[in-house]
Formats: sequence, structure tokens, C-alpha cells
Amino acid sequence: MNRVFQSHIAMLGFSILIAGSFSLGSMVANDISPIALTAVRFVLAAFIVGSIALFSGSIARKELTASWRYFVLGGTFSLYFILMFEGLKTASPVSAVAVFTLIPAMSCWLGFVILGQMVSGRTLLAVVIGATGSLWVVFRADFLALTMSSVGRGELIYFVGCVAHAFMPILFRGLNRGENPVMVTFGLLVSGALILCLFGAGEIIQTDWKGLPGLVWITIFYVAVFATAVTSVCLQFASMHLPAANVMAYTYLTPTWVLLWEILLGHDMPPFWIWGGVLLTAVSVIVLLRASLKN
Repeated sequence: MNRVFQSHIAMLGFSILIAGSFSLGSMVANDISPIALTAVRFVLAAFIVGSIALFSGSIARKELTASWRYFVLGGTFSLYFILMFEGLKTASPVSAVAVFTLIPAMSCWLGFVILGQMVSGRTLLAVVIGATGSLWVVFRADFLALTMSSVGRGELIYFVGCVAHAFMPILFRGLNRGENPVMVTFGLLVSGALILCLFGAGEIIQTDWKGLPGLVWITIFYVAVFATAVTSVCLQFASMHLPAANVMAYTYLTPTWVLLWEILLGHDMPPFWIWGGVLLTAVSVIVLLRASLKN
């Protein structure tokens, strides 16, 4: 199995695990501050990845040189979450996810401008198909709702956060000096945890940690281990072997996996016609996979 194909598998897992955090997060959204949850997920994830890196021998003195790079990565990743939570104060989840679907197109453009990554016609077609399918799912096949959507302050704030997220594949590749994915992920999480703890110190202190429901702790464990530590490794690994547009195109699958997570958790079944959008997102990823395997 070559590195390109492994990268696609990694990003497929990335999209599935990220979707789970949306479903679980929505169930505990009113029980804990988003900033506090994100800070503790980074701390726990950093401890887990750090332990793996230590016992596997992934940490070496040379890996710690120019440690400012990890703060750039961690700061950018933290900025995305901070602006996402700030934007969601006034933006609806539906409109926010619609903004989220713009990330692959932004990564495509940034990859071309900064790294000179050329985008093939097949890749561009996949991005268009994926965006259409994702919006189909997000707006539940009601395109009248899409055309009538207005852009508010919250959406604009979250848009800036999505720009930060779109930079991640470019930063991973541009700042890497041969470090392994585990070490880079550890550095990202530690720096991100420091930034988030500083930014959200007040909310973290005010949180009643002993009184949190059990589901909150289950969610914290899930997002720390699977939706942070594992996905960060997947994203960093894939970014070294795939163009930015191909990496972030897997975000188009997130609404689809969210629907499946909702079904598994026993929530309401979505209308039948929404699965047309699910099919389009699957087609877009298949087109990307075939294009990459031919290169």
C-alpha cells in the first residue's frame, strides 16, 4: 500500500472521527463551556500522544529545534476552535456548517498560491461535486433555504476560523523538517493546550468539573483521543503526501458521517431525499482517490 493511498485512508478515518465529535458535542453543548471542553481535550490528547511519543522513541532533541513551529501549528489550530465557538454565539449550526464546506476550496487556492500545487481538472470537478453534495445534506435538500440564507456577524467570524483551518495542510508541509507525525502532533497539542488554557482560564476555573454528567466525560475522552489526537496524526500524515485540496476535500464527508452517527445514536432518521447529497459526497471522494492513484 503506497503512501498516497494510506493518506486517503487516513483522511477517511479523519472525517468519520470528526463527525462523531459533532454528534456527541451537540448532546453536551449546554453542560460545559466549549472553551473549557476544548482546552481539556487538548491537555488530555497531549498527554496521550506525548506518552506514545516517549515510549516509541519519537521524541529526540533534534525534533525540538525551532519549537516556534509547533506554536504556529498549535496557535492556528486553536484559533480555529476559538473563532468557531465565538461565531456560534450568533450563527446557527446550519449556517456554520455551510461555511465549513468552504474549507476545501480555500485549501485548494492556498495550496496553489503558497506551495504552487497545481489542481487537475479531475480534482476541481471533485471539489465542485463534493461542495454540492455537502450543501445538499446541510440544507436537507431545501435549496430555497440556501438561497435565502443571510451572512451575519457570527458567520463572518467563523469564516475567519475556517481560513485558519484551511492553512493547516500548507503549514504541516511547509514547516516540517523531517519530523515524524507523532512528534509534530505532540508539539501541536502542547502548544495548543497552552494557548487555550491562557485564553480560556476564566471559563476553565469557573467550570464545575466534579458536577459534570457522565456523558460529558465520555465526550471529553472521545474528542481528546479520537477527534483530536488520532485525527491530528491523520491530518499531518496525509498533508505530507497529498495536495492541500485533496486533504481538505474529505471534510465534504463530514455531514454524511454526522447523519450516520445520528442514526447509530438513536436520533431521528433524516428524510430519504437527503441521501442524494450523501451519494454526491461519496462520488467526489472516489474521483479524488482515482485521480491520486493515477498520479
